[in-house]
Amino acid sequence: MDLIGNLVTWKRMAERGDAGAQYNMGVAYYTGQGFMRNYAEAAKWFRLSAEQGNRNAQFNLGNAYYRGEGVMQDYAEALKWYRKAAAQGDAGAQYNIGNAYSHGRGVEQDDCEAARWYTMAAEQGDMDAEFNLGNAYYNGCGVMRDYMQAAYWWRKAADQGDADARHNLETLYASGVL
Repeated sequence: MDLIGNLVTWKRMAERGDAGAQYNMGVAYYTGQGFMRNYAEAAKWFRLSAEQGNRNAQFNLGNAYYRGEGVMQDYAEALKWYRKAAAQGDAGAQYNIGNAYSHGRGVEQDDCEAARWYTMAAEQGDMDAEFNLGNAYYNGCGVMRDYMQAAYWWRKAADQGDADARHNLETLYASGVL
């Protein structure tokens, strides 16, 4: 079936309450696949799916609130949806919650909480979380300063292609600390 055929089918299913089809409609409107890009429509469909427990929709609705795409920017509302996705094991949501705590967006700034959430995401292989967790260990932000742990997490991120992690790792080894 071609894209237009899929969209017709998804729309019909979405209107009947199918969470997966609602999510697909949100993605189509967000990316402009088959429709004119429309963030408000994307957020509407993501919300319908998210309310039924679709973790990808919850994550994307959190992103919509975080960025103010199709809805008023609201960090606290973004966190509400990220937490729902994180509870289902979504590493991206866990990383975003860590960022919220790191920067004090929607919550009081808390380096310990940031490190806790980064750890959850990093343990699932989220490259950005691995990098940030390496930074946390290097700087002693929210965790005890530990250059070995910093190197461990930066290496994991560097192995996934993170150039900044590779640079930090090289700088750490060149400093002679390890």
